[in-house]
Amino acid sequence: MTSPGALLSALMDAGLKAADPQTRLPSFLPKPPKGRAVVVGAGKAAASMAAALEGAWPKDAPLSGLVVTRYGYGLPLARIECALAAHPVPDQAGEIAAKRILAAVQGLSQEDLVLALMSGGGSALLALPASGLSMDEKQRVTKALLASGAAITEINCVRKHLSAIKGGRLGAAAWPAPIVTLAVSDVAGDDPAIIASGPTVADPSTVEEACRILDRYAIAQPTCWSESPKPDDPKLAGADYRLILKPSDMLAAVKAKAQALGLSVLDLGDQVTGEARQIAKAHAGLALATKPGTLILSGGELTVSLKGQGQGGPNGEYLLGLALALQGAASIHALAIDTDGIDGSQGNAGARIGPETLQKAKARGLDAAHCLADNDSYGFFAGLGDLIETGPTRTNLNDLRLVLVL
Repeated sequence: MTSPGALLSALMDAGLKAADPQTRLPSFLPKPPKGRAVVVGAGKAAASMAAALEGAWPKDAPLSGLVVTRYGYGLPLARIECALAAHPVPDQAGEIAAKRILAAVQGLSQEDLVLALMSGGGSALLALPASGLSMDEKQRVTKALLASGAAITEINCVRKHLSAIKGGRLGAAAWPAPIVTLAVSDVAGDDPAIIASGPTVADPSTVEEACRILDRYAIAQPTCWSESPKPDDPKLAGADYRLILKPSDMLAAVKAKAQALGLSVLDLGDQVTGEARQIAKAHAGLALATKPGTLILSGGELTVSLKGQGQGGPNGEYLLGLALALQGAASIHALAIDTDGIDGSQGNAGARIGPETLQKAKARGLDAAHCLADNDSYGFFAGLGDLIETGPTRTNLNDLRLVLVL
């Protein structure tokens, strides 16, 4: 395995394999209850988590429920229903699924058990507007936040206060039945209150904070807000939260693979956040100062402040910014993907660059600087044939960035 492309692909595959929740979930399962076991869930990993649960749950123990995942990410299930809805902007299918999920946990007893399967993407998929709020208004605020460059912590703070199910409301509705949440983290710091906007855990944020976030990004306020259950809510006091998979697990697997291939590893961690093109400049400077034979590894979630009319996502924008900052520097190659298989709104997971990227672009009539200014990383890398398409991964540990210095 001598080519840079082969090295990067092998490292990416190691990361995606480690991001699969199906091998991790069974060891986190509780014992079946005396009564019913009701499964609910939402997120890009919901179907794969439900499949793993079905495979590990005793055949003679009752099991039923409903999970919702994004279009194209479903799986055939035997005992748990899988609904499909839109992401990242919610739709009516998500609203219907959320209503059914909320209803499924009500009326249970202490002898029953709620198993909640939560992963990144659940915030959009559990699309039940707060009382008095229309779906149109919820969609408007979501679109504006996604285009603003706001961090996921800010976006999910607002989402929780526009919801009738997120921000601990699902967990409170399940009371007095015990609830065990099995979660796959896609957020820096792995905060349960942020993952899928914390449907089963108490929410320390407030309506006032949500209002300030919209003001910060000059987004019009909604007609109404909803305050969420707080950490002193007795209905959430006994909630059991189990984090089965997190971004640092993926980075550890990539690091081990890189070292086995003879590379040194500079691990920047799983909490790299910020504007994609600015992080790219910083990583370019780091790569230029790094000794050969090194992999610069990072996770986390980058953002894009949309100013242009192009298409693409944070990983494509990061790579386009990185290529421009490196200016064809010899022996530096990079790859960046979103582990859910979708970078932005297009059908690619990410892209790759090398020393030849800018020269190849010029030969094909592509202006890298113009594409970056227009937020058109997708058009740029599609024109080069350098997009990475994984298809649905049915998981989400957020971004994986690999910069290889040879």
